Amino acid sequence: MSLLVIQLPARPRLHPQTRTTAAPAPELAWVLSPDGRTVQSEGRCAAALLPQAGTTVAVCAITDVAFHRLDWPKAPAARLRAALAGLAEEALLDETDTLHLAAAPDAQAGEPGWLAVTDRDWLVAQLALVEGAGRPVDRIVPALWPDTLARGHFHADPLDEPPQPRLSWVDAQGVSTWPLAGSLSRALLPEPLPGDTMWTAEPAAAAPAERWLGQPVQVTGQADLLLAAAQSPWNLRQFELAPRHRGLAQLREAWRRFMTPGWRPVRLGLVGLVAAQIAGLNAWAWLQERELRDRRTEMTQILTRTHPQVRAVLDAPVQMERENEMLRTRAGRAGDGDLETLLQVAASVWPEGRAPQTIAFEPGQLRLGAPGLPPEQLEQMRSTLAPAGWLLDGGGEQVTLGRARTERR
Repeated sequence: MSLLVIQLPARPRLHPQTRTTAAPAPELAWVLSPDGRTVQSEGRCAAALLPQAGTTVAVCAITDVAFHRLDWPKAPAARLRAALAGLAEEALLDETDTLHLAAAPDAQAGEPGWLAVTDRDWLVAQLALVEGAGRPVDRIVPALWPDTLARGHFHADPLDEPPQPRLSWVDAQGVSTWPLAGSLSRALLPEPLPGDTMWTAEPAAAAPAERWLGQPVQVTGQADLLLAAAQSPWNLRQFELAPRHRGLAQLREAWRRFMTPGWRPVRLGLVGLVAAQIAGLNAWAWLQERELRDRRTEMTQILTRTHPQVRAVLDAPVQMERENEMLRTRAGRAGDGDLETLLQVAASVWPEGRAPQTIAFEPGQLRLGAPGLPPEQLEQMRSTLAPAGWLLDGGGEQVTLGRARTERR
């Protein structure tokens, strides 16, 4: 399934302690991938010109999402957001009502877990910009997130004038961003640095990063950064931003596209296919009805040839069975429902040394009193008679023998 990854513009800040909701950026950076790993195309454009894809992921800027480590509360889903806000209130600079909170994918009640925090009004505005252009967003992910693999990523904030390189440090302790200027960044880095630390940089920050670090860094373009962020297990679309009625929106969009002129040949083909199916079903039903009528006529002819005394044919199978029974009775032969036949069948499987206590007969059925008959013997008798079409029922102190009923077609 194709994947569209959109870079949400960084939230403008006039001062570290000033909240502001700026107008959405007129253009958005994006990358389109056929499999989530390779780049098919990329670019920048207005939201209305974004390409269509099976899945759409929006990526927040590195500095727009903060992470806090909390002891996860034991609260029901309906009250989890309020419980998280209460726990994080002291660690947050802004009021919790103005912030959007999101739980880590592996957070479990009673254990420490990560909480992602970002500006709610800004995120809602960015989401409205993209989805208002007919591009429903499936997931919202952070650009970086806490990870056990240590990583240092150099980047330039486009809002800085002039742009100033920054270092974002990722490890199991969280995500932190510092300016390269001065000695603060070196002082805040862990000492010693993990040996498997991965150093990456955006093209614009690669040269100053290598001078500051004293070693080469892996230069990573924006398209690769966006695809890497799309693989994040995080999803910030939680609580008040959880998608609603997404299936209905997709259905409306699919119907709108289906009714466009480009899909007219498909519509005509479907109409022709349905018409052919209806004609085929009608023809098949006519053939089936004709075959059934021919079989009924054949059964009637067999009955009248075998028993010419039958004048009116109402139900050929039933009348044939009745006439055959009358012929058998006149010939003095025992039928399946007679006492003699039932006794012979019962005697063929009855256990030796155990005589029935009582015998009761009615046409087609024989009941034998057999108190204390072991279940395994009863099951053996039943399995022996079943292939010949006999039914043996046992319950309590009585065994009933008769012909198994067959459905007449």
